[in-house]
Amino acid sequence: MKEAVEPITELKLEGITKRFPGILACNNVAMEVRRGEVLALVGENGAGKSTLMNILAGLYQPDAGTITLNGKAVHFRDPNDAYARGIGMVHQNFMLVPNMTVIENVALGLKQHHHFMNLDLKAVKQRILEVSAHHELPVNPDAYIWQLSVGEQQRVELIKTLCFGARLLILDEPTSALTPQETDDLIDRLKRMSAELSIIFISHKLNEVKTLSNRVAILRHGAVVFNGLTVNHTTSELAALMTGREVVLPHNEGMGGGGAVILSARDLKVRGDRGHLALDGLDLELHAGEILGLAGVSGNGQRELAEAISGLRPVESGKVELLDRDMTNRTPSAMIHAGLGYIPEDRHHEGIVPSFTVKENLVLKDFSTRRFSTWCMLKLKEIARNAEFLKERYDIRCSSTSAAGGSLSGGNIQKVILARELAREPKALVAVYPTRGVDMGAQEFIHSQLLARRRAGGGILLISEELEEIMNLSDRIAVIYKGRILKILPSLEATRERLGLLMAGVSDE
Repeated sequence: MKEAVEPITELKLEGITKRFPGILACNNVAMEVRRGEVLALVGENGAGKSTLMNILAGLYQPDAGTITLNGKAVHFRDPNDAYARGIGMVHQNFMLVPNMTVIENVALGLKQHHHFMNLDLKAVKQRILEVSAHHELPVNPDAYIWQLSVGEQQRVELIKTLCFGARLLILDEPTSALTPQETDDLIDRLKRMSAELSIIFISHKLNEVKTLSNRVAILRHGAVVFNGLTVNHTTSELAALMTGREVVLPHNEGMGGGGAVILSARDLKVRGDRGHLALDGLDLELHAGEILGLAGVSGNGQRELAEAISGLRPVESGKVELLDRDMTNRTPSAMIHAGLGYIPEDRHHEGIVPSFTVKENLVLKDFSTRRFSTWCMLKLKEIARNAEFLKERYDIRCSSTSAAGGSLSGGNIQKVILARELAREPKALVAVYPTRGVDMGAQEFIHSQLLARRRAGGGILLISEELEEIMNLSDRIAVIYKGRILKILPSLEATRERLGLLMAGVSDE
């Protein structure tokens, strides 16, 4: 089942140029990567990283330039050509079928890329187990994709690509869905894997770039502005090269949380997708004018809590209150009209409608209001004006607000969601991983907007696995473990070590 692939000793990109309507995505890009090295590719959202790698993976065709592999010019008409040459890409947006098992997803790819007419699923399972064991990427081959956490799905994508015979791995934000512990484990595994194959590592997390990569290439506005040894530059210097300016992440300097309780969960019991109690008697209170950070290892009930509060998941027992009103098991529409904002974990499937335009996505929650419609007729000019205002206000980088939402980079999709939610001035905002997969410049902006909403009197439940983000922004930090709040402490009393122990279920009392 596994095809022999010629080892990749050197890959070169020269003069790669790619244009889309209104955008020069890649501008005369030159880059190289050798066997056994990790090249980090960094840049702001929309800088052209994903476009460049999609060209290398055979998904896009360049308008100009050449790709040379082991000294020979190659042309990839489609991903099959790239895989045949040993180049595989793990996309930030997973290419998985949710209602199929891990085995079936890998078998589907093997049939597509290697033209197998009849696949032995037992042999596919054996291949998955071999790759999983060799690269220390544990996964349950019989599990359905929809049952897996985001981190587990990312692991399946990596295993799938390796099963296809990839000798050069392109990893697009591979740690964006992982916990700090999982990230450390993956970085260690990638270091070991680089002894056998080459890796192009796309990441906005510059500490990971420093830890993992040998060299770094920086894109800005589609052009390479830096290419050199990683060890020679600090993370601050790399961030400045990315953005063209100094980047300073804001901190919450105040002590909020003295306002009235605006959102609460009382003895909440909620079941997960597999039928187990994901929340088992959880109690939580969010006050006006505070950011309450929720820290925890992935899979301890964070997603279920966010969905139960926002009306997306049924509550088995307990109570959800918003502004002193019992909102338990109310519809998402009722929660929206009651003053709740929601930034979901899965921005592509829950945050936007990819086929809708940017301006349409910006009014998804308000299109029926008097401002944007009359007698069921949309006010298209007002919708367009609103989109242009929010595009400038939130620095949404797109060729036009008439472009499809799904065509934007991940960071700009996040800005669309942020703009839509904050423009509504919600009394309470549930923000789930609001900076996942965005660059430091976008992080700086998103953090400042969350702090501004806090200063305006709004309450924010910030769910994140980035401890630095939690500690920088929160007034109080609640640690969730196995569906319960283990402890709530003022952010001034929190340290990485103390939070790490609590996240592992070790009480400090």
